[in-house]
Formats: sequence, structure tokens, C-alpha cells
Amino acid sequence: MILKKLFGRGHKIKVAEKLYTEIVRQARQPVFYLKAAVPDTVDGRFEMISLQAFLVMRRLKSEDAEAQDLSQALFDRMFADMDHSIREIGVGDLSVGKRIKAMAEVFYGRIIAYETALDGGNEDLEVALERNHYGTLDTPPDSFVLGQMADYIRRNDQMLKSQTIVDLKKGIVQFADFEAGQ
Repeated sequence: MILKKLFGRGHKIKVAEKLYTEIVRQARQPVFYLKAAVPDTVDGRFEMISLQAFLVMRRLKSEDAEAQDLSQALFDRMFADMDHSIREIGVGDLSVGKRIKAMAEVFYGRIIAYETALDGGNEDLEVALERNHYGTLDTPPDSFVLGQMADYIRRNDQMLKSQTIVDLKKGIVQFADFEAGQ
């Protein structure tokens, strides 16, 4: 029983690593920074990684306990990377924990806002994106760009629903192209 738990945890960590690698790959697509008005900054990159991770975690959380555990492992992997990145840019050890806690709170806020909008809540996805995803910009993008990003999120939400949980549990995930909906 103990070996099964240890092996299962190790496998879950490897799968979370594969998923996270794909999330980061997708988040770094130049189109987001060139055509979707995402600032090519630490904040902008965090927002893009958070958005892709949210979509994958949303899909995993809709499944069985094993998939939900994988969602948690993915969250843990994401924030371990954030911790590493913050340290790399020179943030002192005493401040890292506070920064990670603040980033996690921001991420949880995004999850609530985006899930509520996707599930037909009382806020448009475009409004949630303007307030959250683009919140660090002095001037938010125009309604066309907000619409494009919202369409991208909706298409990926549907695309992830159509991907098998078996593939996701193997670390295989596919995202739609940002410009495919145009």
C-alpha cells in the first residue's frame, strides 16, 4: 500500500510536469503578446500561464478524485515554478513566501471570476478579463481584443472538455490556436 502511494505520487508529479510544460509552451506563444495585447512583462506572463492552467485545472476538477489530485499536483508545480522564478529575478528569501501567497490569492480570484463567467454567471467573460487578465494595463484593450481573448477561452474550455481524461492523466493536452476562431 505504501509503495503504491509513493509510486502514484511520483507518477502524478511527472504528469503534472508534462501538463505544466505544455501550459507554459502555450502561454509563451508570441501571438498573445503581439495581437492579444498581453504585456510582455512578468505580470503578463503570469496572467497567460494562469489562464492556461485555469483551463486545464477546470477540466481536471470536473472528473474523478484522481484527476482532482492531478489538478492539485499541477497547481503545486505551477507555484513551485513561480517560487523559482521569483528567486531568479532577485527577490530576497524573506519576501518570496509573501509574494507566492499573494500570487496564489490572485490566481484563486481569477478562477472564481472566469468560472463564474463561463458557467453563465452574472458577469461577462470580457468584463472579467478586462478587470483581471488586463488589470495591470494603464489602458485596457479594445472590445475587439477582449472578444478575441474571451472567444479563445471559450473554445479552449470546449476543446478541453472533448479531450479524454485518459490523455490528460498521461500529460497530453492540446490547446486551440488563438487566431483559429477568427
